[in-house]
Amino acid sequence: MPEPSLDELYRRPGFLIRRAQQIAVSLFLEESGALGITNTQYGILTVLKHRPGTDQITLAKLLGLDRSTTGMVLDKLEQAGLVKRRVAVADRRKRELVLTRPGERMLHALTEPARRAQARVLSPFTATEQTAFLGLLEKFVGAFNGSTRVPLEKQRGARTPTGRPRAA
Repeated sequence: MPEPSLDELYRRPGFLIRRAQQIAVSLFLEESGALGITNTQYGILTVLKHRPGTDQITLAKLLGLDRSTTGMVLDKLEQAGLVKRRVAVADRRKRELVLTRPGERMLHALTEPARRAQARVLSPFTATEQTAFLGLLEKFVGAFNGSTRVPLEKQRGARTPTGRPRAA
């Protein structure tokens, strides 16, 4: 059996998905570079804005991250003064996560760079293709989410990454 050519490698879905993710991260960092925040950190700050008091395990589930990665990123955000851990009132064994004032300012400062990065990621496509591309990505992620090591926890009534209501 002949070995696959490089063209065959470059057309493999896993290769293309990994490469697309690398490009998306690179574009985010180009747009937000001066602020020194990664796209994972941006995701955490965004979740904490909308869900103040979330604990680390729930945060990891909401972003589809493993707990150790979440812990390391939170440590960096806490050291930078952007996130604070506090003892939960309802269960003193838990630590709630909240944005600090500097964290809120950072998230506000990231609004425009994140918007530009998203626009750049979608820029090769027409408006119709953008909708189709995002829909296909959502379909793919939805089909395999439950079989991953760290599934994204779906929330009832939550919206998809494109803002459409998520099916229950």
